[in-house]
Amino acid sequence: VQLQASGGGMVQAGGSLRLSCAASGGTFRTFGMGWFRQAPGKEREFVAAISRSADNKYYSNSVKGRFAIPRDNAENTVYLQMNSLKTEDTADYYCAAGNRLDWSGYKYSSAGYDYWGQGTLVTVSS
Repeated sequence: VQLQASGGGMVQAGGSLRLSCAASGGTFRTFGMGWFRQAPGKEREFVAAISRSADNKYYSNSVKGRFAIPRDNAENTVYLQMNSLKTEDTADYYCAAGNRLDWSGYKYSSAGYDYWGQGTLVTVSS
């Protein structure tokens, strides 16, 4: 499975960006999908996740109410809609796919994901 992330860029605080992650080489609808981010000098952290059927979505406390994670199983794509961006959202953002049967129990952790895309850089200026 290959994941191709795109949509990063530079934006002013308060602005919006939408990241995309296109999957190929697998059966997309069988994967739980997630977004993680890593800021300079910090550990990679969970941002958001969505279940296979899109029935359930999960967010870190730092982005809840500002970010959304829709997915389009027909287009094999997951998105991260980021609104009301803050300077502390600056990071490399990574999409990930997990197909373990117990994914739900690991969705907040890197351990829940088998495939990773390359990072896409988001820079939020004040």
